[in-house]
Amino acid sequence: MKRFNVAVLPGDGIGPEIVGEALKVMKAVGKKFSAEFVATEALVGGASIDAYGKPLTDEVLKIALGADAVLLGAVGGPKWEGLDYSIRPERALLALRKELGLFANLRPARIYDELIDASTLKPEVIKGVDLLVVRELTGGLYFGTPKGVETLPDGTERGVNTMVYTTPEIERIAKVGFEVARKRRKKLCSVDKANVLETTELWRKVVIKVGKDYPDVELSHMYVDNCAMQLIRNPGQFDVIVTENTFGDILSDEASMLTGSIGMLPSASIGSDKRRAMYEPIHGSAPDIAGKGIANPIATILSAAMMLKYSFDMNEASDLIERAVEKVLARGLRTADIMQPGKTKASCSEMGAAVLKELEG
Repeated sequence: MKRFNVAVLPGDGIGPEIVGEALKVMKAVGKKFSAEFVATEALVGGASIDAYGKPLTDEVLKIALGADAVLLGAVGGPKWEGLDYSIRPERALLALRKELGLFANLRPARIYDELIDASTLKPEVIKGVDLLVVRELTGGLYFGTPKGVETLPDGTERGVNTMVYTTPEIERIAKVGFEVARKRRKKLCSVDKANVLETTELWRKVVIKVGKDYPDVELSHMYVDNCAMQLIRNPGQFDVIVTENTFGDILSDEASMLTGSIGMLPSASIGSDKRRAMYEPIHGSAPDIAGKGIANPIATILSAAMMLKYSFDMNEASDLIERAVEKVLARGLRTADIMQPGKTKASCSEMGAAVLKELEG
């Protein structure tokens, strides 16, 4: 039997509710595929601040570093917004990404036929869309130096941020893009602004070079402004998009809203070491509905499915979870955030139980 150690960090708000349902699904899948997932649960974010005065303790970081993968719920909420930025719940995410060396963020956006009316775009535009944005996480405009705001001799101020990428940084994120595309439909679109920014001219040059090692993957290039337009005009043309930090931040959010509900969308942040990965839903802690049992656990369940695929090479198990979710939606079960006329309303635990029933069946 395969054995995997998973650091489980439920976090704040609805985090404990949705993570609990995902763990049940992982346990059920483990039984089917002779795998044991040993979960070590710990506090992070606001919950850690309340208990220990800091969003991420050394002990919890040690647990994360020693695990085969990390499953995160969500962090943050109004309760901690008055704290100094250096100790707010969100600092735990940044610290985990840095210490785990997570340089690639994977954000899928898939349209389920049963939820096609939830999107603000026309059904004929988004039907069948299934794309993935691979965003570089640790370089570019957000981290480059020099940076800051300075006062000039005439009293005016000047803000400076620097977009910087090295060849190794581009190579490693490009490889992630190509490897992920190999697991999908073997199409990779690299997004840059090479006609204006020298940094992304280098980006394109390096991606082309890396692409020579992946002759089975179709590589294309697109300027970021055109990509933003094409995601609305014809999103079905994309399979995998790979891009730098700032562009990826914007494009992944745009892509997520094609589906009409962020309650359905998982994500993964991965590093060079296969054991360095963190999986989480993109929707946040939703403190307004925490404790009411009405949160949608599907994004977290699908995050667990991504963990099985990308960290544990359990592709068949991952696909089984995705199919179970599809079947539940086809039966008409809906949590409050995706409720439609004529459908059956379900609580967080009822939705989780329905997915479990499909898996066990």
